[in-house]
Amino acid sequence: MASEKEYTLDSKDIDILRALQHNARLTNKELAAQVHLSTTPAYERVKRLERLGYIRQYATILDAEKLGRGFAVFCSVKLRQLSAEKAREFTDMIKAVPQVTECYNISGSFDYMLRIQSPDMKYYQQFLLNVIGRHDNVASIESTFVMEEIKHEYSVSV
Repeated sequence: MASEKEYTLDSKDIDILRALQHNARLTNKELAAQVHLSTTPAYERVKRLERLGYIRQYATILDAEKLGRGFAVFCSVKLRQLSAEKAREFTDMIKAVPQVTECYNISGSFDYMLRIQSPDMKYYQQFLLNVIGRHDNVASIESTFVMEEIKHEYSVSV
């Protein structure tokens, strides 16, 4: 068998990843039946996929609207100065802010794209003024408000 560094996914691994993406609450017995393996090989494959980082975590997807956080905003941020140190300061701050659910370093006119979940416009305004706007290296911000979410997939096509 190949070492873990050389490990390549086979069709059973792909089947396992697809099944767990669809329903991470499957028991090992249910998963094994779904991918046509016995329970021990299915369990060992899942553990290997976790160890190798193909499976990063298991999560529960919450309904933001029902939790009063249905106002979604994409916030583009341009930094005054872009260096490794300044970028790390900004990203460390962003990682600590729970309202920011996604953050990407992007190319183009802005340096970062954030997705922010909030209850409403007023809350978002205060968030901008008191959190993002207080970072001394933020040069400009552009907000794009989500009017309707058409598609939001958490899965990776495998």
